[in-house]
Amino acid sequence: MKKFINHVDSLLDESLRGFAKAHADLVEVNPEPCFIKRKQPGNAGKVAVISGGGSGHEPLHSGYVGRGMLDAACPGQIFTSPGPDQMLAAAQAVENGGGVLFIVKNYAGDVMNFEMAAEMLECPVETVLVQDDISLPKEHDIGRRGVAGTLMVEKIVGAAAEEGADLAALKALGDRVAERTATFGVALSGCNVPALGGPTFTLPADKVELGVGIHGEHGRELMDFSSATEIVKRMGEAIEDELPLSKGQPVLLHVNGLGATTLMELYLVYELAYDFWKQHGLDIRRSLVGNYTTALDMAGCSISLTLLEDELTRLWDAPVHTPGLRWGC
Repeated sequence: MKKFINHVDSLLDESLRGFAKAHADLVEVNPEPCFIKRKQPGNAGKVAVISGGGSGHEPLHSGYVGRGMLDAACPGQIFTSPGPDQMLAAAQAVENGGGVLFIVKNYAGDVMNFEMAAEMLECPVETVLVQDDISLPKEHDIGRRGVAGTLMVEKIVGAAAEEGADLAALKALGDRVAERTATFGVALSGCNVPALGGPTFTLPADKVELGVGIHGEHGRELMDFSSATEIVKRMGEAIEDELPLSKGQPVLLHVNGLGATTLMELYLVYELAYDFWKQHGLDIRRSLVGNYTTALDMAGCSISLTLLEDELTRLWDAPVHTPGLRWGC
């Protein structure tokens, strides 16, 4: 395994220092306890929107700190939850009189640590739990994982917070977006974790993994390596089984790279997914293609579908200015 690394233990700190320098106009990094906050705070009374999780999914979450999205993000070590001290310090640094909304991907460590931070805060706090990974059954003992759909929640909720929506409204909005979003991923390879010195899993040359997670977790089944058309069809059918779709339904279609898949391939996947949903009568109102929620250097992608309505579309289109996502500025 070859990586640009000096030492595994210093990788995150050095990366964050580079991130802070590269985006010094937008963010500030607090080294201990570690969190990233937006350089220009929102208006007085604005709800502080905070997320976080293990590193290795860049630009999620640190890359989405800025105007119109997150007020702060808490990065843990690679694939490891940040601690409650990070979340508490971040919340205290950016809380501006409107309370705090945590956006949390459904992983045991993240959920537990954000809950602990919420209990220690002395301001109103709400949490939106993202569980968009439909590769796991609804009745799974710890629930479904939060994956690429987290971006849609953070963008739409962040826009509403920037407009001055209160904490209760943002909580309801975040839950609504999360419930209207489904994601399904596929891996062509495992990802190489620096601390392991190799891949999380290996696949036979003639197989792909359907329903893979963003931490290198195995998926729900192996599939014979096939054409992109057949793979995308299987992904689309899985999503179709989960969402209440109807002809003419406006949607946001997000094709997300897992770190080692070229944009050429991702746009090909988008073309196939677009055709699949058009044949099913959906109105593909908005799109996003690229590496937004990665799994280090995993080869593969995920497809997310968010059911839109007028308010959600308007908030998606609202200006955003972050290191990883920006338009309308």
